[in-house]
Amino acid sequence: MIGGVQNIGRIKELRDRILFTFALLAVYRIGAYVVTPGIDPEVVRQFFSQLEGTVFGLFNLFSGGALEQLSILSLGIMPYISASIILQLLTVVIPKLEELKKEGEQGRKKINQYTRYFTIVLALFQGLLIATALENGQFGEGAVLDPGWGFKLLCMLTLTTGTAFLMWLGEQITERGIGNGISMIIFASIIIGLPSALGQLFQLVRTDQFSLLQVLFLAGFAVAVIAFVVVVERGQRRIPIQHARRVVGRRVMQGGMSYFPLRVNTAGVIPAIFASSLLMFPLTIGQFTDSPAVQNFIDRFLNPASFGYQIVYIGLIIFFCYFYTAIMIDPNDVAENIKKSGAYIPGIRPGKKTAEHIDRVLTRITLIGAVYISAVCVLPTLLAVRAGVPFYFGGTALLIVVGVGLDTIGQVEAHLVSRQYEGFASGTRIRGRLAR
Repeated sequence: MIGGVQNIGRIKELRDRILFTFALLAVYRIGAYVVTPGIDPEVVRQFFSQLEGTVFGLFNLFSGGALEQLSILSLGIMPYISASIILQLLTVVIPKLEELKKEGEQGRKKINQYTRYFTIVLALFQGLLIATALENGQFGEGAVLDPGWGFKLLCMLTLTTGTAFLMWLGEQITERGIGNGISMIIFASIIIGLPSALGQLFQLVRTDQFSLLQVLFLAGFAVAVIAFVVVVERGQRRIPIQHARRVVGRRVMQGGMSYFPLRVNTAGVIPAIFASSLLMFPLTIGQFTDSPAVQNFIDRFLNPASFGYQIVYIGLIIFFCYFYTAIMIDPNDVAENIKKSGAYIPGIRPGKKTAEHIDRVLTRITLIGAVYISAVCVLPTLLAVRAGVPFYFGGTALLIVVGVGLDTIGQVEAHLVSRQYEGFASGTRIRGRLAR
């Protein structure tokens, strides 16, 4: 591990990529503090201090606190994520999108282009909703300094431009930096709240509300949970595939064994985001209504600390895990591709039987992944209610941070190995320095 870190500085290209990534993330964090013209940020900040546990709180988490200040980057990268998810879902019902998805690199570029256009449309619509809510006093009375259509247009264009700028930053990081740019922006948005959370914990220790032994136990528990998430995220069920011997022209292609990997968590973090958004939506509606019936319903059935809420939350996560996995992997397509390549699964007949076998394995492994995501997502509530932990640990944020961290480390590892340096996971040094 230490040798891998030391070797990063010896590769100029890798060092430049990492510094470039940090520089663009710093630009992003600076932009998160530039307030949208025409508003009073103090009024908006006071309003958002009351919105923990609503959909606005979730959006504020992914924007790195930019939404509560209503900065020019308030919408963050969420419109892009929403557009990407919607287009992935539409590939099931729109044949043209499904054909583009199968066309390889050119089709992927076309889908990315559609995603950008759809992102701008979503950002304009969300910007209009925010501007209207600001003028109507739903973000606090006096939030808008000069209401009118001029402010609405300015707010829409400012917030949409901020989202487009973040898309550009993400693309630059992907091409010239390290890691996936969009994921790195979300990663930075989440971990930016870590220092303040540690500060709160330190203050509780100083005031004897939290003992040092509890802090040590919490630190050990956090390390164990992170290790568990890493193990599951890297977990795979590899289905063996036997390739028959073939003659292509004058060449004889030798047969061999390969594997079709099925990840334990195929759906990623998407089920948790969908489930959280659905359950938080009624809580958000309750913030803007004074109806006693609505408030009573929310208090009885939608209290995040209640047992019933957690059961519904887990049920939604399991449902979306199966739903999204079914969209991502079609056993019939996989079986057809295996058959076309002249391969087969040992002991399984090609065609329909192969598809049934893959579907059976995928169903079982998805259940394990769904239970894993559910356990991680209910962890923050258990820690807050049962242990009195003063900050958010676990849930969607932990899944994203660990997933992005693993992907980024994998890219750094690939750069090191390609230049014959030892990586993070390597126990033996391959070569000390490049031969010059």
